[in-house]
Formats: sequence, C-alpha cells, structure tokens
Amino acid sequence: MKLARYGKHGEEKPAILDSAGILRDLSGHIEDIGPEALSPDNLSKLTDLNTCDLPIVPDSERLGPPVNNIGKLVCIGLNYRLHAQEAGLAIPEEPIIFMKATTSLCGPNDDVMLPRDSVKSDWEVELTAVIGTRASYVEEDDALDYVAGYCIANDVSERAFQIEGTGQWVKGKSADTFCPVGPYLVTSDEIPDPQKLGLWLEVDGKRYQNGSTDDMIFNVKHLVSYVSRYMTLMPGDLLLTGTPSGVGFGLKPPVFLRAGNTMRLGVEGLGEQVQNVVAFEQKAIGYQF
Repeated sequence: MKLARYGKHGEEKPAILDSAGILRDLSGHIEDIGPEALSPDNLSKLTDLNTCDLPIVPDSERLGPPVNNIGKLVCIGLNYRLHAQEAGLAIPEEPIIFMKATTSLCGPNDDVMLPRDSVKSDWEVELTAVIGTRASYVEEDDALDYVAGYCIANDVSERAFQIEGTGQWVKGKSADTFCPVGPYLVTSDEIPDPQKLGLWLEVDGKRYQNGSTDDMIFNVKHLVSYVSRYMTLMPGDLLLTGTPSGVGFGLKPPVFLRAGNTMRLGVEGLGEQVQNVVAFEQKAIGYQF
C-alpha cells in the first residue's frame, strides 16, 4: 500500500493510492495515519478496502508528511561508502547516530526555507524506515519485522551550523522545513529488499546525487537493531538511513542552496519530492513560524 496525508498544514486527512495511481480519501475508515494505524493488524485491515469506492482527492491538494505524531527523527550519518569518501572521512566502524528536531518536518513538496544567516545549506536524499512496532533490543534477523514501511526524506543540512564552531550536527539539521517527508508511506510488503533501491536528487535540473542503497555501510536491518540498543523505537518514529554521494559540500568547488533553487528527488518505488528554496524573509508557504 501507498498511504499519504493531504490538506492544509495541521489539518491533513489520511489517503491511499489506488491501483491506478489515484489518491483516495481514507478519512471514512481511519482518523489519521499515526502510530496506532501503523501496527501490523491495523495496516492489514486497510488491505481489505475496495479503494475504488473511496472519494478521489483532488490533484490540487497539498500533501503533508505521510505519518502524523512522529515522535523521533533518528538519523544515521556517513552511511554510504562513496559519501564518506567525498567527505574525506574514514568508513565508520559502527553507525553514527544523530537526531533532527521534529519541528523540521514538512510535506514533500512544501517550500524549504533557508534559516537566518544560512550560507552553506545542503541537500541529502535518504531512504527512511517508518517504525510500526515498539522496538527495544531487537535481533538483527528480526529487525525488519518492526518496520511498517518506507518513505523519502530530504535531510536538509546547514553545514556551517553543523560543522563549524561547536560542530553540533543537530544544530545544522533542525531548522524549520529541513525535513520534507513523503509523498507516501509505502508498506514493507512492497519493498521486499530495501538494499536494492536507486535514489537520486537534482537541483535546478542538474543531477547531483545518483546512488543505490546497496552502497550502505550498515543496512536497514542492522540499523534498526543497533539503534534499538540505545533507545526504544516507537511506532511512528522515522529512521533516516543516510545519504549517497553527491551532496553540495562534497563537490569541488562546493555548491550550496540559494533562494530560488528547486530540488527534485526520489527513491525507487517511493515516489518523488519537489521543493522550492526560499529565503528566511519570504517564509515557507503554508507555515506559520
């Protein structure tokens, strides 16, 4: 299944994509796509619906993040071999964990707003695992059973905030609109092997990232198991699994985002995102900060 949420920011309704690729309203069957809806039992109930009988969602509707009430954004750094190489850093011996603030969340096609004093904002397309079942000290062989599905995230990053000065990753990753998610939550049954997915990103039509999840240093099941040793993963949590090579700061010379740019990105089987980049003074459309 491909699940989505549509409507104005803070007023989104649940939806599902039918077999013809038409978005259908689900609000007559579930209140929202949140942590409770992601349990295996509740997801299985949705598979019995005749989606063609559901109301059509107009194409003009905004898409929000496909999951509501996300508790944690857990991220993995330097998890692609070629990305570590372009950063000039050693291959990590174990996963590097950091967090993004949940206030960075926005819809897949919402504007990305550069924070005040931004000079080195950058892009990162990422395969993201959506946790469906509470996970604590899970075994690696069982880890994918705790994943409800997958989606795309753009881990937008301000490199000066992240690396320079005190060098705090969370500081460079957590600005408002710095985590576009969606368009869909694609359930795990449609992604039998998350390690064989192409992913890419373009800025103003130029492709900078063009990789595959088979370049991951630590695969998804290892990451779920590893992170669950250090914190309990709850239904609705997102696990951003790292980005392939081709980020702006790794280029020679570096390239960073400016107001007026357009980012377009996708992951095989999960859809695409498009974001316009706006200056802080312009604000991001549909948001009140």
